[in-house]
Formats: sequence, C-alpha cells, structure tokens
Amino acid sequence: MSVVAASNDLDRAAVRASCDEPRAFSSVFERHFDDVRRYLVRRVGPAVGDELASETFVRAFDGRGSFDGERGAVRAWLFGIAANLLRHRARSEERRLRAYARTGVDPVAEELEGVPARIDAQRTGPRLAAALARLSSGEREVVLLYAWAELSYDEIAVALELPVGTIRSRLSRARARLRHELSCGDETHEDARAPLAFDGRGG
Repeated sequence: MSVVAASNDLDRAAVRASCDEPRAFSSVFERHFDDVRRYLVRRVGPAVGDELASETFVRAFDGRGSFDGERGAVRAWLFGIAANLLRHRARSEERRLRAYARTGVDPVAEELEGVPARIDAQRTGPRLAAALARLSSGEREVVLLYAWAELSYDEIAVALELPVGTIRSRLSRARARLRHELSCGDETHEDARAPLAFDGRGG
C-alpha cells in the first residue's frame, strides 16, 4: 500500500471513529490543518486565511457524520469545504491579486515560509497575480487547487462536486490563458510558466 493510500485510510478511520469519540478527529486536524491554512492564506491573506482555516475544520467536524469515504479522500473533502468558504471572499482575493500586480509587493510573502520557491518567483509574481485575477472564479479555483493545494483531477472533482471532465476542461482553459498572458512579450516564456508548476499530474 502506498503512503498516500495509507494516509487516506487513516483519515477515513479517524472520521468514522470521531462520530462516537469526537477526540479522534484531532488526528485529521493535525495532519491537514497546516496545508489548508497555507492554501487559504495564499489565496486571501493571513487574517482572513486564518479565519477560514478555523471555519473549515469547524464545519468538517460538525459535518463528519455525513462524510462519505467512498467518494474520495478526507483531504479533498476538507479543501472542498475551504473552496466553498472562499467563494464568499472572491472579491477580497481579486483585490489582493490586483494590488500585488500593481505594486509588485506580495502582501502575504512572509506567511509562506516553506512554500516552494517556484510559487513566489519574484520576476513573474506580479504578472501571475494579474493573470490569476483575470480568470473566472471557477477557473481560478481549479487551477489553484491543482497548483497550490496539489490536488489531483479526481480530488478536485470531489472537492468541487463536479465531473472530472469539467475539471479537465476548466484547467485546460485556465492553463492556456495563463501561459498566453505570462509569455506575452517575454521570449523566456518557459520561465514565466514556472510559478504554477503544471507538471502533467492527473487523476
């Protein structure tokens, strides 16, 4: 059994056990809170990100009885809850991205220690922020769950409750738009693609 599969099994078992013994849910929190928080902070900044990370796990705990382990991993379920919360903060995210694009100063850089350097490449960061702000909310959601949360196509489909085919088409459109905008006027366009690290990972 792979490490990922073993982790998924542990998560599912913890969620099931927590229905009778609430303290069992703490292992899910310990394994995933930092990743979910980091993703949310990257999206909407530290103050709102911290708030949404806490709310994500409150909602997960409250809804643990309805979690269906046959549909997918607990990790995907948690990011789906986070995605639902983010939809109400879409304007805040767009304002943050546009401010970064305008000033060249990443407002959350200090909160992101440990995030791969490719995400925060100084040369392309403001351009990437501007390009992300111009995506539709649906395209941006898919591309960032893939690139920053590192979910597979299947996991994103579970998180957003959409068919895998829809995820693939949205990601394809978003990638094409981002690559076009990041490469315009830049002969070194391969470097400009680096911040989103599209690596061919699939379902």
